[in-house]
Amino acid sequence: MKFAFLRSFFLAALLTMGALVVAAQPAGLMFAGETLVYDGKISRFRVSISVAELTVTATVPTGKNELLVKTDAVSKGTLLKMFRYSFIQQYESIIDLANFRILKTVKHDVQKERVRDSEAIFDYVAHRVIWVETDPKDPNRPPRRIASEIGDLMQDMVSAVYYVRLQKLEPGKRFDVPVSDSGLVYTVPVVVGTRQKIDTILGKKTPCIRIEPQIFGPTRLIDQKGRMILWVTDDERHIPVKGEVDSNFGKADIRLKSIMKGS
Repeated sequence: MKFAFLRSFFLAALLTMGALVVAAQPAGLMFAGETLVYDGKISRFRVSISVAELTVTATVPTGKNELLVKTDAVSKGTLLKMFRYSFIQQYESIIDLANFRILKTVKHDVQKERVRDSEAIFDYVAHRVIWVETDPKDPNRPPRRIASEIGDLMQDMVSAVYYVRLQKLEPGKRFDVPVSDSGLVYTVPVVVGTRQKIDTILGKKTPCIRIEPQIFGPTRLIDQKGRMILWVTDDERHIPVKGEVDSNFGKADIRLKSIMKGS
């Protein structure tokens, strides 16, 4: 089982789940105090294994016009018990509420014995993102550095979902979201599908909107064939409640299992 690919594939799905017309006022304040917890499984050859739990918490630091989103993805269940494979990925995303764009991304990434720390700084004056990765276990290892050109609006993998949640989501609508990950820049087309009613922790037949972020394909976040579908609540908050990802590896199923709403 190719665990490195499994982890990358599944974390992309989780992070896109956990965090999904920018107004002149900071509409993103509605997310302050919101904590979302998700459970994820992967199915292959008719076998479903528990893989990870994702917790996403959004706060507004005192005295700042910013949204701080902390994301923790931790391996669990069958992946740990049967295959002895573990991972932890922690994100801190600092979002400018005035323009709703990413300012800084800090990442702590653990894969069994491998540990990497990274930081991405977004400079909208110089129109560049600078990403630096270090190995805390080997201080003598030279840092990896990547710099890329950016426009006036950029998101990371977490802030992109909050940006989508702020949009007016009408069936048939299409728009692009510029996303930077590990210093590289991508364009993610988003297609808004139909309104549907699905069973969620919020109740049976919860009114939802089906969304397809097109993250698979050449020059995109995941360079292979695949498809991602998200369901968000059909209300102002657009809470992501369910996600499905199909790829060459298998099928990921991510579901919201608890929520604490902000004020």
